Amino acid sequence: MTEGAEPKPARVVVADDQTVVREGIVMLLGLLPGIEVVGAAGDGDEAVELVAELAPDVVLMDLRMPRCDGVEATRRIRAEHPGTQVVVLTTFADDESLFPALKAGARGYLTKDAGGDEIVRAVRSVLSGDAGLSPSIQRRLLERLSDPELPQPVAAEAPDGLTAREVEVLALIAEGLSNQEIARKLHVSTATVKTHINNLFAKTGIKDRAQAVRYAYAKGLARPPMGGVT
Repeated sequence: MTEGAEPKPARVVVADDQTVVREGIVMLLGLLPGIEVVGAAGDGDEAVELVAELAPDVVLMDLRMPRCDGVEATRRIRAEHPGTQVVVLTTFADDESLFPALKAGARGYLTKDAGGDEIVRAVRSVLSGDAGLSPSIQRRLLERLSDPELPQPVAAEAPDGLTAREVEVLALIAEGLSNQEIARKLHVSTATVKTHINNLFAKTGIKDRAQAVRYAYAKGLARPPMGGVT
């Protein structure tokens, strides 16, 4: 590239299952400098297929999609096509959406209230090797990393098919937190906490919170207070 020349447009695929939203994003991106939309997908499977076919620079990835969701599609794209970066563009900014997406390999994370300038910055950031995170997502990550009260996994592998989030909820139950307190701690709704509790009770055969505490201690998913537990 000669000095002073414009950088090549970033070739982008948009993945979103809602037709109106997807077309709106494509239309917006078409107005932005430095962005060339080369394809649009209605679910994660289509996104992976388009990446294989078109080798875009970036996929703007929704998370909640049928057949193959955005997290699984991100994981497959990063494993099979490492030259393509993924920036999540979603309505959801809760921990249950954010952390799985980042663990799957997404380099950027924006919510759908992001403006055009913010999308361009995120795309350019991930192409230059940086993270493309909105300010609110950066704050969430910092809060998460700096909060010493969040439970840390004690066991290397969760028993009885428990997910990482179910283990986290179980550890907080063992600390004596209520559902409302757990919801605030994890930045999720109380209904979500109840769902996790119902799931982990079903998987483990636990009947109540007292049994949950004993189970957590016995399996090494939480540490008993000094003096042990009877």
